[in-house]
Amino acid sequence: MISIVLGTRPEIIKMAPIIRACQRIGIEFSVLHTGQHYSYEMDRIFFEELELPQPDYNLDIRSGTHAEQTGKILTGVERIFLNDAPDIILVQGDTNTVMSAALAAAKLHIPVGHVEAGLRSFDRNMPEEINRVVTDHIADILFAPTNFSRDHLLHEGIDVKKIHVTGNTVVDAVYQNRKIAQKRTKILNELGIAPHKYFLATAHRAENVDVKERLEGLISALSTLSEKYAMPVIFPMHPRTQKMLRDFQIPSPGITILQPVGYLDFLELEAHAALVLTDSGGLQEEACILKVPCVTLRENTERPETVTVGANMLAGTDAKRIIEAANRMLSKPKDWENPYGDGKAAERIVGICTTKKPVD
Repeated sequence: MISIVLGTRPEIIKMAPIIRACQRIGIEFSVLHTGQHYSYEMDRIFFEELELPQPDYNLDIRSGTHAEQTGKILTGVERIFLNDAPDIILVQGDTNTVMSAALAAAKLHIPVGHVEAGLRSFDRNMPEEINRVVTDHIADILFAPTNFSRDHLLHEGIDVKKIHVTGNTVVDAVYQNRKIAQKRTKILNELGIAPHKYFLATAHRAENVDVKERLEGLISALSTLSEKYAMPVIFPMHPRTQKMLRDFQIPSPGITILQPVGYLDFLELEAHAALVLTDSGGLQEEACILKVPCVTLRENTERPETVTVGANMLAGTDAKRIIEAANRMLSKPKDWENPYGDGKAAERIVGICTTKKPVD
């Protein structure tokens, strides 16, 4: 029996293909949702939207300091692991849920599989980087999405026999969920925008939105791009970012600020954007897969493959650099190759976990 542990919406998205693979193959599994960010009722809708079974367990941890979240998750998942005795647990990514569940399972001698292992920003100021590193060194099976991430693991002394390059389940998710989105969402019509005639922006990282100069530079660049290209900037804005924009009294001409939108609506906005500007790691991957050019509002990335293939540029939050990067990305052909695989990562992962022959 596989225990699939997740706690945030990006984890739900990337674990969804694994849940579907278990259903198709007929593998026994359970879903344990820690509720790290949102209420159970809000995430219930998210599972319904993606046509997934509701979680078997929900800890409803919600927000808190890193120590508070980690302690609550450790206690909660340990109790469930002791009761269920899974054959293996699967975690994905770099959140407090991932590290805590891996640690609890390891101390109970339950094998740990880490989906999306080996990502590195090499910036220990990011709590996500600490979670990634700790989880990779706890895990028994490491599912690296690319050879880049495999090499990081080998350089840290992890046994090559533990590492499997599977591709990234984000590809599976984009392919599967776009089919659902095309049936369900009419977000472009609702907003009155045409395909490829708008920019899409997101920013949520504390180091960007909590510092006035950085947020100011970011917003200034978006407004300038909107004026230069005569296209609106669609910005589904995290509540934290909205608050800081008000507190700092930063004007935002040319920017259409939305409340956070549902995942399927966002996926359609992303697929039809002329350019994505973001500080999100997952969006860098999705834009690359969707053949939408991306400018990353950070100085580093744990997704270097997107930069290497020419789908993405790092620009930080300096307005001049963002504008220059946007100009370059908009003028480039969209002929890069997707480095994240063929959309069969989930089947490979489940096959390896159950000792069945993985998909070629």
